[in-house]
Amino acid sequence: MTPIQAAKLGKSLEPYDLFWLEDCTPAENQEALRLVRSHTTTPLAIGEVFNTVWDYQTLIKDQLIDYVRSAVTHTGGISPMKKILDYAAQYQIKSGIHGPTDISPVGMAAALHLDLAVHNFGIQEYMQHGEATNSVFEQSFSFSDGYLNPGNQPGLGVEINVDEAGKYPYQTAYLPFNRLADGTVHDW
Repeated sequence: MTPIQAAKLGKSLEPYDLFWLEDCTPAENQEALRLVRSHTTTPLAIGEVFNTVWDYQTLIKDQLIDYVRSAVTHTGGISPMKKILDYAAQYQIKSGIHGPTDISPVGMAAALHLDLAVHNFGIQEYMQHGEATNSVFEQSFSFSDGYLNPGNQPGLGVEINVDEAGKYPYQTAYLPFNRLADGTVHDW
């Protein structure tokens, strides 16, 4: 959406009390969020494509977002992600750590442990992995009734079963891409 379209959408959705409006404009165009923020009180979330605290500097300092959406694995690990969330906490911005299935159970466990360590926790995105992934990555964390429990194992609580991993040969995978009606590639 263009910035004004996103602002109009955010304003029109206010009566529905959304948890957040995510990626309403491309994250790289941070000035666009200034326009959106000035027209709506709908909470804004962004950051899956961000990798460092510097990517968020303006968005956090100017309070243009309400939720930080990076993944622990994309930001360099627990410490760099904690640095981002500590900076966000100074401006009452919460975490909404990215947690899709293209992030391994190790990355998910790291996010879960970080969630428990920051006081500006907001919500944790979680998608369950498939049977093959779960057999290779033996996890102590569990999901029940909408809650993630970290379990009682030491460290992150994930062990790799090398024998099980040997049963699954590597297969190249590619992220999907979108094309516009004229065939040009578009950001998905």
